[in-house]
Amino acid sequence: MAETLTHIGQTEPRPTGWQGIAADWSSDQRAFKNVSWGKAMMWIFLLSDTFIFGCFLLSYMSARISTRVPWPNPSEVFALRIGGSDIPLILIAIMTFVLISSSGTMAMAVNFGYRRDRRKTAILMLLTAALGATFVGMQAFEWTKLITEGVRPWGNPWGAAQFGSSFFMITGFHGTHVTIGVIFLIIVARKVWRGDYDTGRRGFFTSRTGHYENVEIMGLYWHFVDLVWVFIFAFFYLW
Repeated sequence: MAETLTHIGQTEPRPTGWQGIAADWSSDQRAFKNVSWGKAMMWIFLLSDTFIFGCFLLSYMSARISTRVPWPNPSEVFALRIGGSDIPLILIAIMTFVLISSSGTMAMAVNFGYRRDRRKTAILMLLTAALGATFVGMQAFEWTKLITEGVRPWGNPWGAAQFGSSFFMITGFHGTHVTIGVIFLIIVARKVWRGDYDTGRRGFFTSRTGHYENVEIMGLYWHFVDLVWVFIFAFFYLW
């Protein structure tokens, strides 16, 4: 039996089944009534960024599959000498652990943000920023090591020349995202610590009084950056 909706004192039939689903999603008043502009714009940005990273990774796969020159062995290229022996992928494993851990601290920051616990929210956001900065620092060390060993965007001593250009482009683009995220984490954490979201203080990234939505929006961005690294890790270091 069809349901009814009351609108301005009138009762109109509401479609059911697939027609009802289409009607719900075609009406922004029903489907997106509780979605803020901040969240909506962040989701649109992340969707566009997904296409960019997807194109990069597809280009990497095409270059690797099509080249006739042997592709460098990640276990050798990304090995780190510790105690006189080469340990494969140890630095990459630590970088991955640090970035995934930062996703956990960011999730806790969002949780405490909606509880309006300023102190714990700010501390966890700063801890997330510190873990992100640590990741970028280790990535800079990795780049320095490879450059000193002869890796360039146009070639490398281990095989296919496309390896260098693909590696620096994709990891550099991701590292830029992490760096930007660290900067904005510090900015939002400072606002949380000062109580801007409790008093409604005017300024950039300050929402209405008592609303910590910007913390959640930062969480969306940060979780996306972590998720992208999982794919980069799988394609570059495990394949």
